[in-house]
Amino acid sequence: MKLTQSAVLAFAASALAAPSSTTQQEPRKVAAACSSAVSLDASTNVFKKYTLHANKFYRDEVTAAVSALSDSSLASAAAAVADVGTFLWIDTIANIAKIEPALADVPCDHILGLVIYDLPGRDCAAKASNGELKVGEISKYKSQYIDPIVKLIKAYPNTAFALVIEPDSLPNLVTNADKDACKQSATGYRDGVSYALKNLNLPNVVMYIDAGHGGWLGWDANLKPGAQELAKAYTSAGKPKQFRGISTNVAGWNAWDLSPGEFSTASDAKYNKCQNEKIYVTTFGAALKTAGMPNHAIIDTGRNGVTGLRKEWGDWCNVQGAGFGVRPTADTGTELADAFVWIKPGGESDGTSDTSANRYDSFCGKDDAFKPAPEAGTWNQEYFEDLIKNANPSF
Repeated sequence: MKLTQSAVLAFAASALAAPSSTTQQEPRKVAAACSSAVSLDASTNVFKKYTLHANKFYRDEVTAAVSALSDSSLASAAAAVADVGTFLWIDTIANIAKIEPALADVPCDHILGLVIYDLPGRDCAAKASNGELKVGEISKYKSQYIDPIVKLIKAYPNTAFALVIEPDSLPNLVTNADKDACKQSATGYRDGVSYALKNLNLPNVVMYIDAGHGGWLGWDANLKPGAQELAKAYTSAGKPKQFRGISTNVAGWNAWDLSPGEFSTASDAKYNKCQNEKIYVTTFGAALKTAGMPNHAIIDTGRNGVTGLRKEWGDWCNVQGAGFGVRPTADTGTELADAFVWIKPGGESDGTSDTSANRYDSFCGKDDAFKPAPEAGTWNQEYFEDLIKNANPSF
């Protein structure tokens, strides 16, 4: 069955979270941090100067996974994944404590990627990645979540940070406004995102707000309202100087430049010309410019190495047969695309396939979803091994 536009409007695009004994690895050499304060120019592409840092938490997960491989022939490739720059998800108040340890080995020419992800009523159109804060707890979000992150970043002025702000939040308000949970969350989403953008506007930070993907806001009917929704957040935050644009395909599966697109033969494809992320970044970028917002983008290529796996464009959970995609690089070939980056840590689950679980979402039980799968953010060893086997390009 091909994806219909109405089906797209009913889903939340993604569920987001958190070496072997025979393999000898060289000790890691850690370069010195910057000797003076970092000042990022958000009017330029900072990824041309800075390398996305391979954070210690994903590195530790991968290292443990290498020792548990069911196929020893994957050891070398698996170990290489630990060296790939990947964003660190700060998806609970408790996980703010991960930031300082993650800073310990960041050299001066690297940038630490953080995902800001803890809005009240988080992921209003999906169950797998519902958060800890209830609808209405916006004061707690500000004082116990955003403010401590601001304080930490201010305490480390000699380190560069790239921030992805609240995946799925504003796109849900565009396409799932009819859902009661999203209606109830809307005020908190808008207030929270604006507060985050305003207060995280620090000299050593560059910020990108999440814009879903081409199969979400790329529909003809969603482009203008989507751009206006995001632009309102930017404007209400006082047009922060360190704001660069958008993140797309976060935890997603869309190809960058596949042509024709994966769902280009669907009966409703004529209503969505954004059949790959390259077209989406360009098309939505134009709408953002018209709406008065900076429009450069970073694109998550962490798990989009294989296409043609989903039965519908909206199938977002642990897609079976997926492979690691292009490694982080600023060489995108498109001016509006700052970089391909890994935002979703490959190997961490999108959501549980256990139908009895409180956070079970039916998308995680679909035919094209990998099973069994643990709770969102939990490590899935077998899935990680499949990502390595199917990596494109290979390791």
